[in-house]
Amino acid sequence: MKTRSISAIILIAIITPLIYVGGIPFALMIGLIAVLATKEINDLHKYPILIKLLSFFTLISVVYSNFDGNTLTFGLDYKYLSILIIALTIPIIFYQVKGKYTIEDAFKLIGFILLIGLGLNYFILVRSFDLNYFLLMLLIPIITDTFAYIAGMMIGKHKVSKLSPKKSWEGYIIGSLMGTFIMTMFYITVINNQTNLLIVIGIIFLLTVVGQIGDLIFSAIKRQYNIKDFAKLIPGHGGVLDRLDSLVIVAIAFIIFIEYL
Repeated sequence: MKTRSISAIILIAIITPLIYVGGIPFALMIGLIAVLATKEINDLHKYPILIKLLSFFTLISVVYSNFDGNTLTFGLDYKYLSILIIALTIPIIFYQVKGKYTIEDAFKLIGFILLIGLGLNYFILVRSFDLNYFLLMLLIPIITDTFAYIAGMMIGKHKVSKLSPKKSWEGYIIGSLMGTFIMTMFYITVINNQTNLLIVIGIIFLLTVVGQIGDLIFSAIKRQYNIKDFAKLIPGHGGVLDRLDSLVIVAIAFIIFIEYL
């Protein structure tokens, strides 16, 4: 627990100034996160070196497909999606016969890159659009997960899923309620106090639920590959993907609702 707390403090100390500054420094940090996430994805498989290089290239392309927060809802250019599909499917004709890279591998990798790439791309877009909206998007899953963890430790009895045995319904419910309350207060205090409160509460509550579903999605991935963590990069926390789970899914969902906030 002590190691986990120290790691969290160090991460916060490094990341917070970059979030505040935004712009190129923040985008570069997201690029580094994308590279580390790609490595963790590749480590799950024994892909040929060409495929690994293409995975880095395509994920970075998706992440940096747009810096302009003014075109928030149209962040991903179709050109980058085309590059992604072409770059990761053509090698099948060279490697599938040898059993090194199959059609199943290709679509699995495309799915991974779209999931992580879109989420990180939206990090850049939302931060470019507005710092307070970015903090709203970022803190919803963090606050929810924190209270879900505390409540689960204290009163959790009914397990949610075998995918994540330590998660309980009690934790999930309290996490969502507290996440909704705190982030609604943040919204009306910092972003907009002249708003339809019921719509804001509904959207934030849905995002707390989406975040917890995201955590289960990544738990399912780890269970499929029979691993506890994606890596051992961050002491007490695992890898980059272990920290991105609910954040990425909430970022993807946030884009759906941002025009109503």
